[in-house]
Amino acid sequence: MGSGAMRRRLALGVAVLAASGALVLVAPGGALAASDGLCAGRKVKTLPFATGAVHVYKRNGYVCAVTLPTQPGTKRTMSVSVQARGNRPVVDEGRFAYRAGPVTVHAGHRCVWVKGAVARGSVSSGWILC
Repeated sequence: MGSGAMRRRLALGVAVLAASGALVLVAPGGALAASDGLCAGRKVKTLPFATGAVHVYKRNGYVCAVTLPTQPGTKRTMSVSVQARGNRPVVDEGRFAYRAGPVTVHAGHRCVWVKGAVARGSVSSGWILC
């Protein structure tokens, strides 16, 4: 097999992998597929609000959160924050098209406070998972 044929075959393989990855990330409703693979652990809470939702996961004392917009694809201001009681919050904020986060903190058996925002909509959990 010549080097040109090998390059074409490699390019085709990369294209197929990229396309299959895009299909995995986008659910039929247009939202990211329940943030699969973004946070480790089991989903313990979903905090919905007008323009999106914050998904909260827990595993081995770690808490992870990600904010997903209801209408992904357009860059807008988004944020997600997780704070274990007694510590400073871990924040991811900026202009994103698909998600803010994931952010992870070690909470142990302490309560956490989760916040998320997409554009003008936001949510704040209060102390949860105590």
